[in-house]
Order: sequence, then C-alpha cells, then structure tokens
Amino acid sequence: MIDLVTRSALELRDLVAAGEVSAVDVATAHLERIHATDERVGAFLRTLDDEALAHAADIDRRRAAGEDLGMLAGVPLAVKDLLCTRGVETTAGSRILADYRPPYDATAVIHAREADAVIIGKTNMDEFAMGSSCENSAFFPTRNPWDLGRVPGGSSGGSAAAVAAFQAPLALGTDTGGSIRQPASLCGLVGVKPTYGLVSRYGLIAFASSLDQIGPFARTVVDAAELLTVIARPDPRDSTSIPKPPPNLLAGLDDGADGLRVGVVAEFFGDGLEAGVRTRVTEAVERLAGLGADVVEVSLPHAPYGLPAYYLIAPSECSSNLARYDGVRYGLREEGATSAAMMAATRGAGFGTEVKRRLMIGTYALSAGYYDAYYAQAQRVRTLIARDFDAVFANCDVIVGPTAPTAAFPLGAKTDDPLAMYLNDIYSVPASLAGIPAMNLPVGLDDDGLPVGLQLMAPMLDEPVMLRVARALEAAVGFATTPRGPEALEAPAAA
Repeated sequence: MIDLVTRSALELRDLVAAGEVSAVDVATAHLERIHATDERVGAFLRTLDDEALAHAADIDRRRAAGEDLGMLAGVPLAVKDLLCTRGVETTAGSRILADYRPPYDATAVIHAREADAVIIGKTNMDEFAMGSSCENSAFFPTRNPWDLGRVPGGSSGGSAAAVAAFQAPLALGTDTGGSIRQPASLCGLVGVKPTYGLVSRYGLIAFASSLDQIGPFARTVVDAAELLTVIARPDPRDSTSIPKPPPNLLAGLDDGADGLRVGVVAEFFGDGLEAGVRTRVTEAVERLAGLGADVVEVSLPHAPYGLPAYYLIAPSECSSNLARYDGVRYGLREEGATSAAMMAATRGAGFGTEVKRRLMIGTYALSAGYYDAYYAQAQRVRTLIARDFDAVFANCDVIVGPTAPTAAFPLGAKTDDPLAMYLNDIYSVPASLAGIPAMNLPVGLDDDGLPVGLQLMAPMLDEPVMLRVARALEAAVGFATTPRGPEALEAPAAA
C-alpha cells in the first residue's frame, strides 16, 4: 500500500484522479493517523470522520461515473476552528462559544468543498486567534510535532501541527499579525498570508477586521499555491473582498528567481534574533543570489514601531468585535440578577486571560480622551509602514527576512510574560499592517534540529512572484519536511 499520509496534496489528488487509490482510502489513512497520534499532539478539537468518509465516497462514485472532479478532489483538509462550518461546532478556541454550531459555512470552506477537498476536522487555536504559541486555547495546548515539549506557534498552531504531523496534507489557518507565518516557521511548513481582501472573510469569526486573513498551510509551495487558488476569489458578502478576479497564482511558478531583485530588510537582523535563525536565513539569502537574483539590502525605517502599533490596533478592533458575546444571542450564558450582571458573568466565565487582557487594552485605547493618543496615532504609524513598503517595492520584486526571531520554544516558557510572547510577532506584523502578501518558507534547522523559516513579502496582489521565488528557493534548499519521519511521534510526549 502506498504510504498515503506522507504524500503531497497534488500527489494524492493525481492518485485519486487516476483511480490508483480511492478517496476513501486517503481519508481513512489520515483519520487513522490522527487517532493514533493526536492524543500527543493536540492538533484537533474535533474530527469529522463520518462526514469526511461520506464526501470521499461520493468523490469515488463520481470518478467512477466519469464526472468532473474539483481541483483538490480527495485531498484531506484541516480547518482552523475560527472558520464557520455548517452544523459543526465552531468555538474559536473559546468556552464562550462552546457548543456553537453555525447555520452556514465560511466562504473559504464553501470553495474548499466545491474543489472536493475532504474536510477531516477542526483544529485547535489560541482563543479568538490571540496568541503566538497555541497555549491560549480554552481546551488544551497543542504541541510541536518536531519536539513534543515545544510550542507549534500560534494562533493557528493546530493547523500547523496537523500538517507537520502528517495528519493532513493541507490546512486552513488565519493570519492577523503572523498567525499563519509564525507557526509555519516553527513547524517547518509553507504558510501564506495573502493580500488583504484576496480571500473572503465571510464566516471567519472576527478578531481584528482590518487585519484578519485566511490562508493555507502545506508542505510544499505548489500545494499552498493550489489551495490558495481554490479559496481566493471575490465575494459580495464581504465588503473588504477585492472585487476583481485574483491573479493567476500558478502562472510562472517554475520560472525561477533569475533576474529578480530581492531586498533584505536590515531592521530584521538586529538584537533578539537567535543565532541559529540568523545563520539559516543568511544562507538562504545567499542561495537566492546563487539562483541569479539581485540581492540588495533595504530599509523599512518604521518597521520597529510596527509591534506597538499592532498591539493597539488589533486589541481596539477586538474590543469592538467581541462585544457581541453578551450571553443573549448565542454561545455561553451565565445568569445574573440584572442584564449587566448576566453579561459580566458570561464574559468573566467565557473569556480567557489573554482575551481579557487585549479587550482591556483595546477598550482603553478607544476610550474618550485616549483615542487620539493611542489608536489614531497607531493608525498613523501604520500608514508610515505602508509607505516604507511602497518605497522599497519601487526597486524590489520581493523582500525577505526571518519570519520569527526564534525557533520553537518550550511549552510554558513565555506564558507568564506577555511582552516576551508578543515579540514573536515582531517581523510578521509590518506586512499585516500594510496589507501585503507574505509567506513563510522553511530553509533549514537550527543547532537543536528545529525548523527555521524565511519570510518573503511582495507588493499587493503580487503573490505570483512571491510564490515563484519561494518555489525556486525551495528546490535549492531541499528542506526535508521532517528528517525523523512520521514515526517520530511514536515517542511519548515530553513532561
């Protein structure tokens, strides 16, 4: 029997299309993998065994009948629990939404189903996408498959861990300030945050509406490009959706990096960058030069102000978005003598510590007398950062730097120090504030054998050139998704 769980998404699709394996076989292999390993990894909040097998059986029936199949037919897909799935519990990793079953699918989920991707489960996450380690889930932490004593990153840590653990070849995550790119870096995966508005946010439980984006996790650049192609399209139900067809994300994917100008961000190589990360990223940049790219140093002078600006803008938007969780309409309800007491009791019991922290920061930043000093000033900084990117892209096709300042760190190492945790986003938030596409590409291992990621960034809607450069570098680096192989998870979790 072909080892189905280690195959790429496109290999699985082609095997199913050719009738060499059935979609049911593929789904069964991945569900068995989840049930054998997830007690140790904690990537999934719930699996959808019956639904997945039924969809897979329908794909097999249609293939046998000669009917057309979608471009991801038979490929298992894990979905972050921030995306609504009709009739399936969707919690955003929070007790305040325990038992909530949406009456509709998110647009990205609809497109995935139409492409015949087989949704096998909903993945764990930091509550309401607020975190960088997947330790803020209201239910349990997720562990990094490379080292079960370390974090997978966050907030999309469950999606990243599922792909890294060979529980799914593809996953959907969300990225507000780095929540796809940072866990992709820590778990040795390709992870893409698209241009803001390229993928519909309809059905995405909102954290910070001007920043949130849905994107893919995969083990190869081509797989990620295929999934992004499936979900990227206009949507009239999302007012921030770009109202025109997306660029052809697969065009020129194998054209290489020769002749392209690549900018290396000077500000991303300062204090706080681990030596092992610096070494692998520097080597990757040298490989780009060897591929014929014109590599130059560039400056984003306002990038160091991105982190404080982000941690004013995002909490401010979340304080507005999360006001809807009041115990009245849906989700958790705690009783109280008055409506105000009921709401206070509901929010006190339903929200975790990190969510409460950000709600208080955001409410304060928006309050009378402080709005101009904090929120409005942060928005002005955001504009300056966007202008910095515009100036650099006037002379560069893509820009690069490390995705995260460190490799995966031990579970519990930063939970008592929110500022240390927030610093994990220092290189990822500038692209989020500017709304440009950005992605992680694994480029090697540090001295502890943990993955290191390179971040690539491109002008708005220039995903094709970003993916083209990533594809060329991927081939040159030859990164092994996991040199230990799937059997690494047979070891018990670290204490």
